[in-house]
Amino acid sequence: MIEMLLRRLVLGFVTVWLVSVIIFAGVELLPGDACTAVLERDAQGKVLETCREELGLNRPAIQRYFSWAAGAIQGDFGVSVDGITSISSQVGLRVKNSMLLAAGALSVGVPLSIFLGVIAGLWRDRFVDIVVSTTAIFAMTIPEFVSATILVLIFSIGLGWLPAVVLTPADAPALEFFPEFVPASIVLTLVMVAHIMRMVRSSVIEVMAGDYVQMATLKGVPYWRIVFRHALPSALLPAINVVALTVAWLLGGVVVVEVVFNYPGLGRMAIDAISDRDLPVIQALVMLVAAVYVGVNLLADLMTMFLNPRLRTLHMRSK
Repeated sequence: MIEMLLRRLVLGFVTVWLVSVIIFAGVELLPGDACTAVLERDAQGKVLETCREELGLNRPAIQRYFSWAAGAIQGDFGVSVDGITSISSQVGLRVKNSMLLAAGALSVGVPLSIFLGVIAGLWRDRFVDIVVSTTAIFAMTIPEFVSATILVLIFSIGLGWLPAVVLTPADAPALEFFPEFVPASIVLTLVMVAHIMRMVRSSVIEVMAGDYVQMATLKGVPYWRIVFRHALPSALLPAINVVALTVAWLLGGVVVVEVVFNYPGLGRMAIDAISDRDLPVIQALVMLVAAVYVGVNLLADLMTMFLNPRLRTLHMRSK
């Protein structure tokens, strides 16, 4: 198991390193640079040369990559194109806000999706399953900006229960975002519940049709004891990876939802950086998202391995 853990860690580091190379090379291939973005019409002659010298852009690309990568490993992504604003401090604020939004969606979405998935799986093809599955498919097919707009029209403009957009500044304490972050959390919860619920439903149906469940039924084991003690622990294991991808999706910055509600998270920061051609910020955000995806998936694989006795047995036999 230690070997598998080390192998996954090495693969994760290699993945993040490849992402760093690709994003740095991609930015290098783009026309212009940070100085041309800041100086705009004045980007010529001595002024442009001085700016590039101050920012170190006149050095060879390989030197700038290793310098940037060394700083990124230490959590230092340099400064924005204005030459003053620390990227790490700005990203830290947006990470806090995105975590708040993700926590609001996860705290409701994960328990609800598991409950609905189990109910739909146990009562397969019955009225409850048909209603839940149809609603989930409907929620999955509606784009996020459409559901966000409908939510604003009904609960903000029509009923006046919720604020339409977030007006709280990015550096405000977490409590000041309540209840402004609630509409965005509701939209994300709808999408999340639909995906996780369908995975749980399929897993419950598969497990309940397994041989050991049939054998326990023939032996007279009570139905609900089979469900809670034998079927559900195995049925919920595949949902771990789906939940992990959902967490990475939420923490990586939900661009559409954050733009619609003007929420100051990582997604909104990415859009602003692209609009301002703030290439160092874009590099930092891409690296952060890649690290989140790799880390969360690694954690999900380890949880699945530890919670599933069959995987542990197969790993021991492979030795």
